[in-house]
Amino acid sequence: MPPIVGRPSEQARQGRGDVRRHHLGRNDGPVSQADVLLSPAGMRLLDRLRGLAVTPDQALALAPELRAEYPPDLVAAGLTQQALRAAARQKFSRADDMLFTRAGLEQASSELTAAHSALRFTGLDLVADLCCGIGGNLTALAAKARRLVGVDADVDALRFAGHNVAVYPATADVALVRADVRELDYAGPWAAVFIDPARRAAGRRMRTGDSEPPLRWCFALAGQVPRVCIKAAPGLDHDLVPAGWEAEFVATGRALKEALLWSPAFATTQRRATILPAGATLVASPGDPVPVADPGEYLLDPNPAVTRAGLVQELGRELSAWQLDPMTAFLSLDSSVSTPFARTLRVLESMPWNERDAARRLREFGVGIIDIRRRGLAGDVELIRRHLRLRGDRSAIIVLTRRAGRPWGLICEAVTDHDAVR
Repeated sequence: MPPIVGRPSEQARQGRGDVRRHHLGRNDGPVSQADVLLSPAGMRLLDRLRGLAVTPDQALALAPELRAEYPPDLVAAGLTQQALRAAARQKFSRADDMLFTRAGLEQASSELTAAHSALRFTGLDLVADLCCGIGGNLTALAAKARRLVGVDADVDALRFAGHNVAVYPATADVALVRADVRELDYAGPWAAVFIDPARRAAGRRMRTGDSEPPLRWCFALAGQVPRVCIKAAPGLDHDLVPAGWEAEFVATGRALKEALLWSPAFATTQRRATILPAGATLVASPGDPVPVADPGEYLLDPNPAVTRAGLVQELGRELSAWQLDPMTAFLSLDSSVSTPFARTLRVLESMPWNERDAARRLREFGVGIIDIRRRGLAGDVELIRRHLRLRGDRSAIIVLTRRAGRPWGLICEAVTDHDAVR
């Protein structure tokens, strides 16, 4: 391993968390964003801006006043940083104490998802967080591992990671290394590796796993360090995951967030869907195919984590449900259920899809507000909405799908928790 460089600023260490050893790299070139923001003046300015949303209008109004007290480059960096902090509140409960780069915030796991992935690293002695960025996962790993090394080639991101890991409680000894992760030596006492390879073109990576370092290099790490977890885009092709690895698809509520690829030494199943914050998990299991039949009184719309993990059959068997069509994910039942793995809808009308007939039935139901959900059926949702020309006070959910190969439409309403059988 290359030498660990530098030491943290006092501001990053004073009374924040329980980090026992914490080395920050510095940039020997021109003054960086980290130099500016981690300076005493930078910390004072950020404290002054704490809590503000810093909209463009606010920034324009604040800038002249701030430039009377601080250098222009610090004012610009501070206002940008506070805007990033405001955006980061959706991901981090301590965002107002953290530091971000724009790219680092976009790629960082949220506090919730990072805490979930860190669970399997509990008690491990020496863990590497490769491509650690601004430290979204590093902060969570520091609360679980015994010793932790964060590695990144971006010095600003690395120094921000050092600051951020000190914001959260930690049990690990933490060190930071500025390096290309492909140049490190992984022989020796490493217990595990977590890696979040940088994204390239998002659309390509969704299909092919294109990343930097390449996904094939990340998979090959398991030949040197048996326990490896790779964070990937949730749209990753299943065929790219090697045999013996576990592909876990993680959603927060109904928002699909990431895929975690666990090496054979970590894996406990082939495919898994996890729903946070409940921590509910559904795994691949053998069994007979669920039946295919007409819609019943209730429709189940599986969580995106379930569909991406390919676990609709498992969910159907668990709930004694059936599919409307073998090519679509909707399940059906004659009784209402409450499950973290699907949204339950009450079916008001089920019919072959025809816009004119659907508009007539919606008017009869007094529906004027609709949410259109489409699976397995082409069509412009907004154009359909305009064609229906609805008026009324009632809300409904229009499900467009297929039944026995035919376009099918269902008019539904959401089922509240007290209506469902648990």
